[in-house]
Amino acid sequence: MNEFSKPDSSWRPLLDGEMADRALEAVFAIAEDIPTRSGWVHPRVTGDYSPVWSAGLASGAAGQALFYGYLALHTNEERWADLALELLDRAAEAVASNPMTESLYSGFPGIAWVSDHLRGRLFEGDPDENREIDEALLSAFSHPDWPREYDLINGLVGLGIYALEGLPRPTAAACLERIVERLAARALDEPEGAAWFSPPEVLPEHQRLEQPEGLYNLGASHGMAGVVALLGAASRAGVAAAPPLLERAMSWLLARRVPAERGFCFPHFYVPGSEVRGSRVAWCYGDPGMAAALLVAGRGAGDPAWERIALEVGRDAAGRPEEQARVQDAGLCHGATGVAHIFHRLHCSTGDAALAEAAQVWYERALRYRIPGLGFGGFRAWSSDGDGNLDWREDPGFLEGSAGIGLALLAAVSPVDPGWDRVFLESLREPELSPPQADATL
Repeated sequence: MNEFSKPDSSWRPLLDGEMADRALEAVFAIAEDIPTRSGWVHPRVTGDYSPVWSAGLASGAAGQALFYGYLALHTNEERWADLALELLDRAAEAVASNPMTESLYSGFPGIAWVSDHLRGRLFEGDPDENREIDEALLSAFSHPDWPREYDLINGLVGLGIYALEGLPRPTAAACLERIVERLAARALDEPEGAAWFSPPEVLPEHQRLEQPEGLYNLGASHGMAGVVALLGAASRAGVAAAPPLLERAMSWLLARRVPAERGFCFPHFYVPGSEVRGSRVAWCYGDPGMAAALLVAGRGAGDPAWERIALEVGRDAAGRPEEQARVQDAGLCHGATGVAHIFHRLHCSTGDAALAEAAQVWYERALRYRIPGLGFGGFRAWSSDGDGNLDWREDPGFLEGSAGIGLALLAAVSPVDPGWDRVFLESLREPELSPPQADATL
């Protein structure tokens, strides 16, 4: 293992005193608890899928490795670094022995993303280590309909996040260019700009029943917010096709903004002729995730007007009453630490004091969910099983569970920049000394 990375001056911890003590107590309780039950399996998973889910970024060893890696960076303790590497090795072994999808959050790209992200921070390694994965993705792009979905969790946007983390590796740059090309090919050219449509066959059952003809998804996890953030990051990385596509996509997306009097800025989906409805306060669907995506798009493209809109949306979300937020637990995807971390990141990016206050409020709300002795480190997730039944469940994972909660609470008190949030497209990677160039022979 190499020297741990130095704190990034752009990130400023927000919690101190008793609140910081409570946050760190929760972080270390999570850290001690997760290894005691390594056989946990998500309730939605059965049979042959168990080894895959237990390895991936969302719920498995790769996401937990990210948590322990950042805990090592904060504490400078070898035992946490060793555990991070052990978990990452376990995830890599699962890739070698089990068929996996191209999903960033449950497939092999997410495991490779964690490897690229921790290399150079936590351990030395060959920067070309994931070249074979890049080449496998490039080969898969020979199929015109691959991948089926365009979104962040399962599709093209998620693959773009993986490729961005691999820069300046030439094969990763080639992947990123191919992804932008494919997004452009799938975009619908509408009067207000470029948009991506979700047909009914890719929708979860409850959405398919409600919208049997499909819909335009606006969220960060499965929709347009993720697209514009990726295109902003790709623009900053020097992908020539990204800026004009981003301009058209932003034109369409901003046309979906509603007046602030409605109590929200963006609905979580759009169907022409249907009533526009608000969404929860969250990353996956809702104005906090939208604000983060708009800021990344604006910063990536160098457009101050988009940055101002991001700040407006973030401030509006920060002022939303708790009873209207529809937050049920503490996780990153749609819970209190996810909201707190977005407001914290927006504050560090803009200096806006109201966002800092909102972040502190939401960190306190997250800690309210902690009940020592339950779940992992005192936290449980409000989530569904394979039949869609909601209940409190134990989850040590990154996306909805305790590893992700631990990362957010650690970031609240640590000077180490939480670059892990790039996997949500909530921040931009610092640019390379020169724009990455794809290998023309690929």
